[in-house]
Amino acid sequence: MDNQFPFSGLISPNRFLPVQETVLSQDNFSDSAMAGKGIKILNWNVAKNNNTSKWANDFYQIVENHQPDLICFQEIELNKNTQKILALEAMGWRFAPNFIDFYYNTYCGILTASKVHPVTSRAILTPEFEPVTNTPKVSLISEYPLKETGQTLLVVNTHAINFVNLHKFKSQLQKLEAVLGDRREPLILCGDFNTWSQGRFNLLKLMANRLNLISVQFSRQDQAKLKTFLGSPPLDHIFYRGLTPKVQTAKVLDKLYSSDHKPMVVELALVV
Repeated sequence: MDNQFPFSGLISPNRFLPVQETVLSQDNFSDSAMAGKGIKILNWNVAKNNNTSKWANDFYQIVENHQPDLICFQEIELNKNTQKILALEAMGWRFAPNFIDFYYNTYCGILTASKVHPVTSRAILTPEFEPVTNTPKVSLISEYPLKETGQTLLVVNTHAINFVNLHKFKSQLQKLEAVLGDRREPLILCGDFNTWSQGRFNLLKLMANRLNLISVQFSRQDQAKLKTFLGSPPLDHIFYRGLTPKVQTAKVLDKLYSSDHKPMVVELALVV
């Protein structure tokens, strides 16, 4: 999809500034290690709405009802309001920006939050840029200690590049796989993969197979709630390795309207 966009001329060429690979942080962690017997995960593309009261109400409702241990956000804006919201949930976080929006004076990117201090965190930017904004997409790899085994858990939060051809999408997956390919720890890979075509979805499945990852399966009713494009596969996914889903915990939450993506939750337990 390398076509010219009809509204590209309405966006100032100086509005968006790509950033270098970097990780910003807030250290507000209460636990020293993650309990592998049950890790409740929330994955959600918040569509840059996280500074609205509507989104805050949705988020508080999710936290109250599902009490996630691990939160992976995509398309989040980082400013003072973001920091206050997450601090109230007694979680620390790592944030990987992919650009600065000078119009709103804010960083945009992906964020992973938990109660456990990560051992390491690393941002990986795409070498290619999306059209119109001329900015890359980003993945965030975080590593958390596990209580039961002394192992670490790899958590990969990803937002896949959009509005580009299949080769550029594949390039992002290859760069990510090159980093993960030699790792053997339990692994969670989640995010918005922009799999709006069968070709993109097939490439993602092939990479997941090579990394021995399994996709979280949702009921037919919940699967229908996930965002798609003209009958495409879902855009949002959660994959895992070395873990197993707890029965009937995989849900796609509805009656939340602050984003055009629906939040995904699941509880995974360490395979020992």
